[in-house]
Amino acid sequence: MSRICQITGKHVVTGNAVSHSNRKTRRTFAPNLQDRKYFIPEENRTVSLRVSAAGMRTITKIGIVEALKRAKAKGFLNA
Repeated sequence: MSRICQITGKHVVTGNAVSHSNRKTRRTFAPNLQDRKYFIPEENRTVSLRVSAAGMRTITKIGIVEALKRAKAKGFLNA
C-alpha cells in the first residue's frame, strides 16, 4: 500500500538529514497516515480510508461526503 493520503494527497517527500557537524544525507519525510473507517449515513455504508492527520481534520470540518467528493474531483481517491 502506497503512503499517500486519500483525502489530501499528501505523500512521501525527500530531503536532507543534517547532522550537528552539518553533514547532509538523504532521508524521507513520510506523512502521518492512519487507517480509518468512516460511516456514510446517506448511503448506510462504511468506507475504509488511509488518511493523514490533516485529512482527518478536513473530514471533521467539512464532513465525509464532501471530503470524498473533493478527493474524487482532485484524483486522490480511486474508488
